[in-house]
Amino acid sequence: MEAMQFAVKNGPAIILVRPQLGENIGAAARAMLNCGLTKLRIVKPRDGWPNIKALNTASGADAVIGEALIFDDVSDAIADLDLIFATTSRARDQVKDVIFPDQAFQKLPQQIHAGIMFGSERNGLDNDEICVADSIIEIPLNPAFPSLNLAQAVLLVSYEWRRSHVKNHPPSVVKRAAAKKSDIISFFNMLEKELEYKGFYPSPSMQQKMSRNMRNMFQRIQLSEQDIQSLYGIVKALSRNIPDKKV
Repeated sequence: MEAMQFAVKNGPAIILVRPQLGENIGAAARAMLNCGLTKLRIVKPRDGWPNIKALNTASGADAVIGEALIFDDVSDAIADLDLIFATTSRARDQVKDVIFPDQAFQKLPQQIHAGIMFGSERNGLDNDEICVADSIIEIPLNPAFPSLNLAQAVLLVSYEWRRSHVKNHPPSVVKRAAAKKSDIISFFNMLEKELEYKGFYPSPSMQQKMSRNMRNMFQRIQLSEQDIQSLYGIVKALSRNIPDKKV
């Protein structure tokens, strides 16, 4: 139930039309919740409802399965929705806009109650089901092998919706306190002194160039305070005189 708390209430409904396998329904529910979608509608599931295989395959998305709405036909399943997308790789000679998943959600107002229809595993959506859609979503796949498992299709389309919904809210990054330049320079001085003592530099004439290269290498890392403390500790440990171990 905790996952449901992070779901988006105004997300589109996922409508599975005549799905055959309970396992595919469960996997689709899991894919939905991965992307924060919870409104599952099922039209004429072949093996009836409820379906224990769907519940078992949901793998934690139990609430999506438990709250799924079941309908006898597509007309009832979409009756309260404002905008319908049909997913198919075949337009079936119908004059409709055919768009990619990311295009479908770019300008989708949040107040719109939308639904996305997915057809059965065997034949997809038929002509009458495509006819009620406002637009067709086509996933740009290899034209020589465009076939997708039902749950895969749901995941791809749901992910694109998720991407459009959270694009202005990138993942949070743990901020680390940046190291002060004085601490970085002090570390460089200590490191170079130890390297000189250990005979690291091939010649005095090479020392300046090699030291500059090392400083640039560490600068590219954007060192934090913790990084500098760790590096200090590493160099100090390596510079200790450790007696040979007894065999």
